[in-house]
Amino acid sequence: MASPYQTLEIERSGRVATLWMNRPDVFNAFNEQLIADLHQACAELDADAGVRVVVLAGRGKHFSAGADLNWMKRASAYGEAENMADARRFAGMLRALSDMNKPTIARIQGAALGGGTGLAAACDMAVAADNASFSTSEVKFGIIPAVISPYVLRAIGPRHALRLFQSAERISAARALEMGLVGEVVPVDALDAAVAALAETLVAGAPQAQKAAKDLIAAVNGRPIDDAVSEETASRIARRRATDEARDGIAAFLEKRPPAWLQ
Repeated sequence: MASPYQTLEIERSGRVATLWMNRPDVFNAFNEQLIADLHQACAELDADAGVRVVVLAGRGKHFSAGADLNWMKRASAYGEAENMADARRFAGMLRALSDMNKPTIARIQGAALGGGTGLAAACDMAVAADNASFSTSEVKFGIIPAVISPYVLRAIGPRHALRLFQSAERISAARALEMGLVGEVVPVDALDAAVAALAETLVAGAPQAQKAAKDLIAAVNGRPIDDAVSEETASRIARRRATDEARDGIAAFLEKRPPAWLQ
């Protein structure tokens, strides 16, 4: 069967699916087609119960160089309504990636610039090769990293963002690790092994509990630790303990057997 995607490849290995951006000739730069393909592929993999972990990766030397120059040129000629529709499509794709019901890992080598940095931040976690570099480079073109900003802010916080959004400087993988943009930096030749090891760890977790853990962070982050938050967290764990998944997980531990989600 022919692939429905012009700019992507999906590679499945057991319960892990790798979503490969496949425009290496332009360093996996974004255009309208790649945005549409990414959005559709996220929906496809999110609905596939056989997929437990999604890895986002880029073919070739670079993860993603950001916006395709031809796309930027076309956008510069758009009117306000066309620009709004175009920006909404980009925002919708990032939201689909961020809101997936299963863990997502960004596998990053080479450049991750502009929207490429946004993709890394929209994933739940990121593993970078030591040759990776990052930049929110939009101000160099007279624009701003608006659509990617919620995800980058979530990853690195406002203080770091104030500098990067205004300076457009390129930072190393080591600096991205210090800021929290990535969670692990490894040699280039160890990148696939590091991503596979992390994916294997994630597959061992209970899928519904992982989604509930993701929802928990969104519900609690940034709120004061008060009676309302205490009640919220107590309610969430009480509901989770009553699920079939939790009952089986606890029983499996006590009985020294694999839980149902690993069988």
